[in-house]
Amino acid sequence: MEDNNCTIVDILGQKYKVRLKDVTDPRLEDSDGYCDFTSKEIAIKSDIRETAHTVSNLQEYKEKVLRHEIIHAFLYESGLSYNSWGYNEEIVDWIAIQFDKLVKAIDSSVRALKQK
Repeated sequence: MEDNNCTIVDILGQKYKVRLKDVTDPRLEDSDGYCDFTSKEIAIKSDIRETAHTVSNLQEYKEKVLRHEIIHAFLYESGLSYNSWGYNEEIVDWIAIQFDKLVKAIDSSVRALKQK
């Protein structure tokens, strides 16, 4: 579901607004995205530029940042965000990066099992 300024995503029954924002948002000065559990908002920096510290495919990078922040929202809504591993940025990043591969592996395995 979308409105003019955002996309709405359902995170375990909670509606989160996903927005592209510019760096006038102080929370995006030192990061490329954030998940605000209190306002149910996920923000991705709209103006990510290629530098020595970024990748060349910025659209793919923004999608990875979005997946990362969505993982934070799922962990929060499931009550796991404040566990030691649930708030660990490395684990959240691993899930975000590997998510597409996990979905493919699970889907192909389920399809194969249904055919037997």
